[in-house]
Amino acid sequence: MKTHEEISFSRKGALFTVLLLILSIGHAAWAGDWNLKDKDGAHYTLSGMHGKWVLVNFWAPWCPPCLMEIPDLVALQQRHKNLQVIGVAVMYGSRKDVMDMVNKKSISYPVVFGTEDTAGDFGGLTGLPTSFLYSPSGKLVEHIVGPVTQVDIERKILDKY
Repeated sequence: MKTHEEISFSRKGALFTVLLLILSIGHAAWAGDWNLKDKDGAHYTLSGMHGKWVLVNFWAPWCPPCLMEIPDLVALQQRHKNLQVIGVAVMYGSRKDVMDMVNKKSISYPVVFGTEDTAGDFGGLTGLPTSFLYSPSGKLVEHIVGPVTQVDIERKILDKY
């Protein structure tokens, strides 16, 4: 039979576990504001883009699936004025490597030189590419690990709108 202290400790542990679960769900549903500075010095914040869909895409210049999805991301940015695509380059050798790929792929959306801290602001990365889709109200509605297509994102926006 358990003592009163064991039962009390067990309940505290369960409450702590529930609290952690609630906090992690809350983080997934609302990522809070972030601040990204692109290669040209422009700042982008989630709160500053209120009213627009925002797709933050983490990629690397050496990552074949990342490079495959870039034309679709460029098309999304050009086709949808209510959507802002932001590319965050991570795990790159040099800024020149990133810029060479930006030029080679004709990336027309903002590109950020990211770090581990940048990825941490979004909850970290488990693979590349990784994309985060935010609704016009600023709510995180999709966390996608792996390549995305223009059609994928358009469907997700239509489903959520």
